[in-house]
Amino acid sequence: MSIKPIRTEQDYENTLLRIDELMDALPNTQEFDELDILVTLVEAYEEKHYKIDAPDAISAILFRMEQENLKQKDLIPVLGDKSLVSKVLNGQRKLTVEMIKNLHEQLKIPFESLFGKASYT
Repeated sequence: MSIKPIRTEQDYENTLLRIDELMDALPNTQEFDELDILVTLVEAYEEKHYKIDAPDAISAILFRMEQENLKQKDLIPVLGDKSLVSKVLNGQRKLTVEMIKNLHEQLKIPFESLFGKASYT
């Protein structure tokens, strides 16, 4: 097992190819240990070079609505009346702390997504 840091895009690509070769490794083997280490290195490299920001609150809400096949009217019990739901989804009204709490508890949207980018008042 010859493991080295991932410093370049070529190192990254080569490591991904090696991981692919090791995907069927059995636990408690040298190959499995190598796979575990390489995955950790790739995760660290991707965190540094391919970081993905959390979505803004509206995107997170729209994504959950799509996942659950929800319509705007389905958010009325969560956010308030029809007009308020429309204003929130169109970015004309910021989320209140109460709305964020309801979205998290009722729709299981992570707090991190709801509090990001000044989405609350």
